Amino acid sequence: MVEPGILGAVLAGGRSSRFGSDKAQAILGEATLLDHAVAALTPFCARVVVCGRTHPVHLTLPDRPGRDMGPLGGINAALHEACVRGMTGVLVTGCDMPAFPAELAHALIGPDAAVLRGQHLAAWWPVHLAPLLDAHLAATDRYALRGWMDKVGPRVVCLPDLDLPNVNYREDLDRLNSQSRS
Repeated sequence: MVEPGILGAVLAGGRSSRFGSDKAQAILGEATLLDHAVAALTPFCARVVVCGRTHPVHLTLPDRPGRDMGPLGGINAALHEACVRGMTGVLVTGCDMPAFPAELAHALIGPDAAVLRGQHLAAWWPVHLAPLLDAHLAATDRYALRGWMDKVGPRVVCLPDLDLPNVNYREDLDRLNSQSRS
């Protein structure tokens, strides 16, 4: 069920150092991990953007206020895009997370910020946090997601039965590809 006030954001500006190559472009089944992540958010969002890289099909946003800020640069860009569009918030995932179950989306979206326990890139950030994130990024040269979370205090969602795939290493992708062929 598409929510009109929700912007989906796929964070895709990472260096993929543990993976060894550009994991956003790695193939899972017949599509890239990035395309899987976009498709996974689409059922819940009025629009989905890709943050931190260009994409030939989807609207892309450069990290804000600049590159090399880790996930916070993409989250900040998406929050400001949602503000401009008059949306209520941003549902976020990483390009290395090819699934986003409905139970996760429903558990995250609410009046306050929320993150998935153990996988903090799966998150909900209300637009009213955009100025606070701007100020946070301007006041530090350490762009850790944990520091932002300490400042905002998001609700932590625990879904013990959720098996959310996350591709950090080539072995993770190989395992997922093997499972999809079975």
